[in-house]
Amino acid sequence: MKEPTRLFDLLAWRKDLHPERPVFKYKENGEWRDHYIDEYIEKANLISYALMHLGVRKGENIGLISAGRPEWNYIDFGVQQTGAVLLPIYPTISEEDYKFILNDAEVRLLVVETPALYKKICNIRESLPHLENLCTIVPMEGVKSIDDIYQIGRDYLAGHPEAEAALQATKDSLTTDDVCTLIYTSGTTGTPKGVMLAHRGLIMNVQEIKESPGKDWTRALSWLPMCHIYERMMGYLYQWLCFEIAYAESIAKVGDNCKEIHPHMLACVPRFIEKVYDKIYRKGEKMTGIKKKIFDWALDLAFRYDLDESKLSCWYKLQKCVADRLVYKEIRESMGGQLGMLVSGGAIIQPRLTRFFSCVGLDLYEGYGITECSPLVAVTNSNKKGRKIGSVGFAMREIEVRIDPATNEIQCRGGNVMKGYYKQPELTAQVIDSDGWFHTGDTGYFDADGYLFITGRTKSMFKTSMGKFINPEVIEEKMKQSPFILDMMVVGAEQKFAAALIAPDFDMLKDWCGRHGVEASTKEEMIASPRVLARYQKVVDKYNAELGVTEQVRKFALVPDVWSEANKMLTPTQKLIRRNVAAAYKEQIDQLFK
Repeated sequence: MKEPTRLFDLLAWRKDLHPERPVFKYKENGEWRDHYIDEYIEKANLISYALMHLGVRKGENIGLISAGRPEWNYIDFGVQQTGAVLLPIYPTISEEDYKFILNDAEVRLLVVETPALYKKICNIRESLPHLENLCTIVPMEGVKSIDDIYQIGRDYLAGHPEAEAALQATKDSLTTDDVCTLIYTSGTTGTPKGVMLAHRGLIMNVQEIKESPGKDWTRALSWLPMCHIYERMMGYLYQWLCFEIAYAESIAKVGDNCKEIHPHMLACVPRFIEKVYDKIYRKGEKMTGIKKKIFDWALDLAFRYDLDESKLSCWYKLQKCVADRLVYKEIRESMGGQLGMLVSGGAIIQPRLTRFFSCVGLDLYEGYGITECSPLVAVTNSNKKGRKIGSVGFAMREIEVRIDPATNEIQCRGGNVMKGYYKQPELTAQVIDSDGWFHTGDTGYFDADGYLFITGRTKSMFKTSMGKFINPEVIEEKMKQSPFILDMMVVGAEQKFAAALIAPDFDMLKDWCGRHGVEASTKEEMIASPRVLARYQKVVDKYNAELGVTEQVRKFALVPDVWSEANKMLTPTQKLIRRNVAAAYKEQIDQLFK
């Protein structure tokens, strides 16, 4: 069968290759339910017919606000087949952001997942002049639901004998260069911008990485937001490979769902990997006697692992076999027992975690990308030399990637690059130059073997009053190796030195206080303790020793808060929103430089 060139071609592709396998698994009333390809095709087509009935035009934006679930995909392909454009939106953003995005994209039809989201949109309904149709996925009394959309499609098909041929003609007219989705950036640097992506870019991404998963793998667990291009692309990969995609109940349930589903692959972000490691570490901290000594030895062994096993001595390999039986096997079992690949994207990951998880048998792969590139620019692979510690891999084969010699900015050109920012030609021209090079805003370098390394973001860098440039992300990632630090933001623009706000890992800190007799019942009491401050000073001093003089953190302040989406300190993909953190802690930052 011909390989897909438009994303909705995956429906026929899956039908032809493995019609017997479930496509999706979703928990309903406490039980996993399988969804098969025939249901997928039927419901996607019914949505297409309903959109035809509603007069939806090619290029029109259809909004969707939902967590990952089978209906997300039915809507996605149902919209694409008509030539309309799916606009997925995070379920966790503010009403003001919803108002801006829905009006900017002139959305007439919006589907939301839950009654809570429906009420949130109703709160701003009078400010949405374009919105004509609003429905839910989860049924809500007196409100149109996705089942009503299916029925509209059935009625349209029954009353229009030409509908099936008309839909096929529309699908045939669509090309791989047509826009299939509009994604608004999460806004870490200002007002969200609508990124227009074509089928081609996402298909290129899938083709680049489809050889890396094991040939006998059949299951993946999905928990990241489907509206983010990274998880969306991974979903298309799973469908291309005819995997069963199980949607996690929540991030808190990922571990439990892994044990139920036994996935072979899991896409995640560095923050998730860090939390998994911290949980493992805290478990070891509670051990005593010989059991703790074995655990600590196994962890130390994992941190000395090399991806090139030819560099490992026979003695190391023998120790690793022992550690596997005593420690590593239990770690794998906690993630379902069959997980063969963790895929990390969205931010830089600590090299020690790549060593650790790969040694344990949960091979950690990395990619680098950006929404505007569909998203991949570079990625590691499962070839013998496909990974290197600290690197995000090789540039995609079908694109060009270069490093600006003056700024070290990563730039790329090719079919993965967006069509532009929606209704923003001036902003588009600022990031895509006249020769077609997209300017990512990220800095990095290629080593002699062609591996790409990320060093930071140009917009995050700042200059001290002494004229020295500081890359805060490098410092933050180094110090976040400590299990005592959950989050951190380095500051010091136009100041004499670098300082930092530190958000402790309070689970770790609470355990430490208990073991060391520090009496503190609240987070505020913990971070005010002189002994706690002295412990954090030891952490800062340890990592300062690995930094240049101008990069060293001279002062720090502990904060009593956990930074999250809810308090608008992190994006939905767990990236720091620096302007928000700086505004929230202005007084503490000012005190650091007095």
